[in-house]
Amino acid sequence: MNQNNGMQKRMLIMTLVVFVFFIAYEFLVLKPQQEAKAALVKQEQVQKQNAAPDVNASTQMVSTDVNGNPIDMSKSLDALSAKAIASSQIVSVIKTAKNIIEIDTLGRIAQVTLLEEKYKDENASQIKLFEANQLRPLEVRFADINLNTEAFKVPAVASLSNVDATTSTQELVLTQTLSGTVLTKKFTIYPDGHYDLSVNATNDKQFFITNGFRPNVLADMYAVHGFISKLNDNTLKTIEDGDLDKNENITGVKFISNFDRYYATVIYNFEKSLSISLMPDSESNPQAFIHGGSNITFSGFVGPKNHRDLDALNPELIDVIDYGWFTFIAKPMFLLLQFIQGYVGNWGWTIVILTILIKLVLFPLSFKGMVSMQKLKDLAPKMKEIQAKYKDDKQKQSMHMMELYKKHGANPMGGCLPLILQIPVFFAIYRVLLNAIELKGAPWMLWIHDLAEMDPYFVLPILMGATMYIQQKITPNTMQDEMQKKIFQFLPVIFTFFFLWFPAGLTLYWFINNLFTIGQQYYINSVFERKRAEKN
Repeated sequence: MNQNNGMQKRMLIMTLVVFVFFIAYEFLVLKPQQEAKAALVKQEQVQKQNAAPDVNASTQMVSTDVNGNPIDMSKSLDALSAKAIASSQIVSVIKTAKNIIEIDTLGRIAQVTLLEEKYKDENASQIKLFEANQLRPLEVRFADINLNTEAFKVPAVASLSNVDATTSTQELVLTQTLSGTVLTKKFTIYPDGHYDLSVNATNDKQFFITNGFRPNVLADMYAVHGFISKLNDNTLKTIEDGDLDKNENITGVKFISNFDRYYATVIYNFEKSLSISLMPDSESNPQAFIHGGSNITFSGFVGPKNHRDLDALNPELIDVIDYGWFTFIAKPMFLLLQFIQGYVGNWGWTIVILTILIKLVLFPLSFKGMVSMQKLKDLAPKMKEIQAKYKDDKQKQSMHMMELYKKHGANPMGGCLPLILQIPVFFAIYRVLLNAIELKGAPWMLWIHDLAEMDPYFVLPILMGATMYIQQKITPNTMQDEMQKKIFQFLPVIFTFFFLWFPAGLTLYWFINNLFTIGQQYYINSVFERKRAEKN
């Protein structure tokens, strides 16, 4: 078989196999693993709640102070991070227009409950962002090990037990009086749910403060979660959960965020940069601790990664939304999606319009690929003759094939390269539609009430598979190998199976994409049929 034609087939098969593996790995391997892990964590929480804390054990955390001197930062396991936080341990409840924030006796954010109607969990209850067995936002660790041990035993006193910030900005002061220092946290809380915080320790006692472990919402579990920070040079540093195997220090930081698919715990300061120590937990997940010195000021929020909300706080916070490798395409694509939705008012029809626009932009590439496939189909009989005539002389076979391609203006790679060039766009829209919390609770029409959830009746996945089958049937196939043909024949079935659990928004995109591809292919086929008829 001709080497170039063989290369074309191999590249096409490789592209499709990689794509299938990518999707299968994320949704059939990683997601079930995470759900199983989350269920195990819940089981362990029940056991830990009934167990006496080990007051003798501690975890040594080695970092450096603001002058670069080595210090030990330890946390007694008697801390409440590893246990459920009872209502009796809540010293203040803050209500804003968008959430309820509970502050515990250690001055930490114990829980955040989202109030907007669309934020519901698998039990149809308003989403709570934290599980019991998590490092809580705004937990303080002192550099002095003895002071640190004491700090986890002495409760903080709140200036107000209930704070109503639903319509106006409010203040809250937490005071923790220890033998060697007084730790004060002064909050300014805004109706949109974000806060400003000033933390001060008297007697120049150095401390660290954390943004906490990421939100852990099982209903919205997704493979990509971890830590992201933005540095003064505007580069982003991302570490996925499970990938941090040693302590790491970062300086010159604008913001830090621990995130899951839709939600994040964020601390930021765009006027005075932060210094961070990253420390792995028992599962190599990144835990971030900000070097506070003896006083520090910053802003923060815990909640959904909503594009407009982040932009309103500071445009640079949009980078909290991580699209992975294809961010450079995905970010402008989301902006276009949001722009269209502003006029259309329906996210489902917005996806349809965006799909059409993408197809129009990529049409020149698609057209070239389709034309090339048609030319190769017409040349198939002559290619077989050359292969049969020179089956024992591969060099001559290759030479005559190239002459045949040149004479008829055919490119053996023409059908494959356009597909490969479109892959970044496909993956970018894939990440946009999966990560956009704006789609959560957003209806399309009829039975599709939430574009972020799977189609409950599997109609869209089946339609997607059917259109993929039709597309395959009308697309010229120049493959000679029977095994390759069988692999491609099964692709619609395989993709349909994967898409059964995909968010309806993503499946809608793929279905509309297939429809327009069928239209394009039908048009190219009719043009070539007319040309063949004219020749005859």
